[in-house]
Amino acid sequence: MNLNKVFLIGRLTADPQLRTTPAGQAVGTFSLATNRVWSNKSGEKQQEVQFHNIVVWGRQAEVASQFLKKGSMAMIEGRLQTREWQSKEGDKRRTTEIVAERMQLGPRSSSVSGGGAPPAGGFGDGGFGGFEQKAPTGQGVDESIKEELPEINIDEGEIKPENIPF
Repeated sequence: MNLNKVFLIGRLTADPQLRTTPAGQAVGTFSLATNRVWSNKSGEKQQEVQFHNIVVWGRQAEVASQFLKKGSMAMIEGRLQTREWQSKEGDKRRTTEIVAERMQLGPRSSSVSGGGAPPAGGFGDGGFGGFEQKAPTGQGVDESIKEELPEINIDEGEIKPENIPF
C-alpha cells in the first residue's frame, strides 16, 4: 500500500497568486511557513523554519485568493508532487510542491471586516477545525437563528434521526 499525504499548519509568507489556465481552470499558488521549536542538549531553545510551496485548484484557489493574505494562518491537507521543466537557459529544473486537496482557513484577525477578537478554539490549543463564531461583546445572538435549529435533549432517551439538524 502506498500513501502520499501531507498536513501543514502555518502562515502565508505572501498573498496568494491566482491565475487561470488556458482551459479556464483557476489555479492559485502561495508559500506557507512552518516552524519547529525544540531545546538542545544544553536546554537552549532552538527554532527552524521551513517554507512550503502550495498549489490549489478550482474553487479552493478562488477562496484562497479571496480570504488568505500574507500572515494568515491556514491548514493544508494534500499530496507531494515533483515537477520537472527546462529553464530558458536549457538547464533541467525540478521543484517539489504540495498540491492542496483540502484547505482550512485559520482564525480571522481583528483587522478583517466584522471585527472582534479571533475565536476560541484556534490553532494553538489543538482546536483547529472547531472554530466557534462568537458574537462581539455587547451583541446578542439573532433570535431567528435560534428558532431555526431544533433543540435535542439527550436525557429523553433515544435520539431520533428526524431530530438531528443536519
